[in-house]
Amino acid sequence: MKQKRISSLKWEQKHIGAHIILIFWSVLVLFPLWVMIINSFKTRLTIYANPFWLPSKWNFANYALILKDGDFLNYFKNSFIAVSISLFLVLLLGALASYAFASWNTKLSKGLFFFIIAGMMLPIKIASIRLLEMIRNLGLLNSVASLIPIYVAMGIPIAVFILTEFIREIPEEMTEAGVMDGATRFVIFRHIIVPLLGPALATVGIYNLVPFWNDLWFPLLFITNDASKTLLLGVTRLFGQYQTDWSKVLAVLTLSAVPVIAMYLAMSRQFIEGLTAGAVKG
Repeated sequence: MKQKRISSLKWEQKHIGAHIILIFWSVLVLFPLWVMIINSFKTRLTIYANPFWLPSKWNFANYALILKDGDFLNYFKNSFIAVSISLFLVLLLGALASYAFASWNTKLSKGLFFFIIAGMMLPIKIASIRLLEMIRNLGLLNSVASLIPIYVAMGIPIAVFILTEFIREIPEEMTEAGVMDGATRFVIFRHIIVPLLGPALATVGIYNLVPFWNDLWFPLLFITNDASKTLLLGVTRLFGQYQTDWSKVLAVLTLSAVPVIAMYLAMSRQFIEGLTAGAVKG
């Protein structure tokens, strides 16, 4: 027992530098969230008195006004629909394509694989004008549906990259057993591959959720109709020409962060497993 305590103490002393760096990084990441949340419970003028500490009097009127405003609830619904459908399609198409790439080992498949993951290195925003023309030709301008193909195109490269490598780590004996039992490719994918993809799918989902949910660029390009605006695009209504009610802006941003935080907390275990998959052997 004493030996275990000594070894544990040595391990902690050895990694104390890493702990200090992680604590500093955690404070650095959480500080903006702290400022956003506490200031959302202040009035417009009291924010400037002490922006970094708790309010002397908690003000819930900002949230009450936002929740009573049907426009912001509609913006939230639009964002939720666009992001949910996009994530579902990214996970579905990414898993199917990854299963094909993992099973198909030819020069052509390798070329297609590298062609797809090249999208990770090329920002899609550089083609904004061309994308605007395509969306207009498809008749999707001023609708939530205009964002879905863009988000799917943004998410497919990272999905294929992560899921393909994950599927390749699955022992071939498992799929060969399915083939010997007479299972088709789709049956093997549905009943053997998909149940094992939980951590990888969680990683892809969370990785894509943040840029999809926080995107302002493409809604700003494609949507001018008030009824189809997303949440972050709707926040721009609160910015005035001469003054801005930052307490309401921060209240909206706090509410908009809830789905991202909730999904991460719900899937954090699988997310960490997906990130560390293959890191430990034996």
